[in-house]
Amino acid sequence: MKIKRLGWAVCMSALIGVSAQANDKQPNFLIIMADDLGYSDLGSYGGEIATPHLDALASEGLRLTSFHTAPTCSPTRAMLMSGTDSHIAGLGNMAELVQPFQVDQPGYEGYLNDRVASLAEVLQDGGYSTYTVGKWHLGRSEELSPKARGFDRSYILVQGGASHFDDQMAIISVDPKAIYREDGKQVSVPDGFFSSQFYTDKLIEYIEADRRSGKPFFGLLSYTAPHWPLHAPDEWLQKYEGRYAAGYEAIRQERLARMKQMGLVAADAAANVPMQGVLPDWEQLTDEQKLREARSMEVYAAMVDNMDHHIGRVIDYLKQTGEYDNTFILFLSDNGADGNSPLGLPGNDVWMKEAFDNSLENMGRKGSYIDYGAQWAQVSATPFPFFKGLTTQGGIQVPAIIRHPTVSKPGSINNEVAHIMDVMPTLLDLAGIQPPPGTFRGREVAPLQGVSMLPLLQDKAMPERAIGWELFGRKALRKGDWKILNMSAPYGNADWQLYNLADDPTEATNLAASQPGKLKELLGDWDEYVARNNVLSGEFNIRYGFETCLFEYCFK
Repeated sequence: MKIKRLGWAVCMSALIGVSAQANDKQPNFLIIMADDLGYSDLGSYGGEIATPHLDALASEGLRLTSFHTAPTCSPTRAMLMSGTDSHIAGLGNMAELVQPFQVDQPGYEGYLNDRVASLAEVLQDGGYSTYTVGKWHLGRSEELSPKARGFDRSYILVQGGASHFDDQMAIISVDPKAIYREDGKQVSVPDGFFSSQFYTDKLIEYIEADRRSGKPFFGLLSYTAPHWPLHAPDEWLQKYEGRYAAGYEAIRQERLARMKQMGLVAADAAANVPMQGVLPDWEQLTDEQKLREARSMEVYAAMVDNMDHHIGRVIDYLKQTGEYDNTFILFLSDNGADGNSPLGLPGNDVWMKEAFDNSLENMGRKGSYIDYGAQWAQVSATPFPFFKGLTTQGGIQVPAIIRHPTVSKPGSINNEVAHIMDVMPTLLDLAGIQPPPGTFRGREVAPLQGVSMLPLLQDKAMPERAIGWELFGRKALRKGDWKILNMSAPYGNADWQLYNLADDPTEATNLAASQPGKLKELLGDWDEYVARNNVLSGEFNIRYGFETCLFEYCFK
């Protein structure tokens, strides 16, 4: 073990040296996070949605095909900000859905706790200007805001989602008003607000105000697109009219064909669609249902296209200021596509009917509240099974693009296994900043669990390790090409399943019976993961994420 660690340190030292030789300045860091974007939505990942600016980043950098997050948003954000597991960082469960057996337990506080050092705090102490705009979802109060966790400037949405317009409607009936904070203080959004445009404006404003300071910057641009409610400006809505009239399967097969042409999946790959035969296919829908389903996907596509447009504005700004080639850019989604209905949130079934105009003519416009449903989410997840909230690849494997001049093979596809916990050690490596040595700002902090992704930039292998997931009692662990998975009904039978993802990336063939030795090995790794991260077991009593319905059809 000591020899392996020494070899890894020598490799990392060499890679950092490559970066330092390429540019003596500390690099800027820009993390762009989409909210609930599916694996195959971007043009560079096989999608039909126009995303030219992200596709250009991919052509200059790396497309990662095995990058993983948590199954939902706030646990992912906790791991991004801490470099360690969400059960250590305070988001062992989402704050809104904490269960009685998790209350007051360490790691289940529902906010980014003080037992971790945040990425922004460490970079701030290392001489960086630090900014975040958009979704926070790591604490509601001023004391838990970005200002208190290392960000010099911030303008954030406190909750997990909200209207993308200036009406400030939130997404759940029991908490119906969206809360925004600028530099910790509660504010109201201005008239004419649209989320993706406003967040982009704010980030550019913050960077520009400090540009002559000579300090490098860390910017976290957390869009709330394309999280429901699905909204887009009218000129973007018009662009996709009629594009989805052919229905789910036609679009899925179009995407799969492009993915094969791009080399993202094998030539013989088939999509795994486990809810097929229970949820309705396109021909089972009425004409009115088809219109609504097609319109929902049009709005979703418009949101993604619009987000890409604003990402292009940030990239243009970096080029105009001469900072583009000194900026490490990471784009990713916070989890898989969302096929969970907001009707499952407490009180929403009544509230959404009474408080919003969801007529066909108003879908996607101000005053509406729609999602795009489980069938379109499964298309967004192509070729993987299921979606957000589940520990299948459709819930935890996301599009991720890295752009930096030190990428040795620009435009390439990288299949190495990486994880959201790896972002913090990667940025610290590039900045030449040591992780906190057990104490930070006068308090004890947990060590990083992630590892640096610098090998990816040089087309080198990442170290093999066991990575675990648990959320809502759904479990998974991956080591190398092997993965174990355990989910309760209706998404599984609560037995451990075993998959070889090298041969079976869509988790179609369970090898638990034929490979008992490998199953036993990974179950031992699972027990170690549980003990290391204080993962608690118990009964979950929530509706959201535990049934999947579309019109009168339900998978439950």
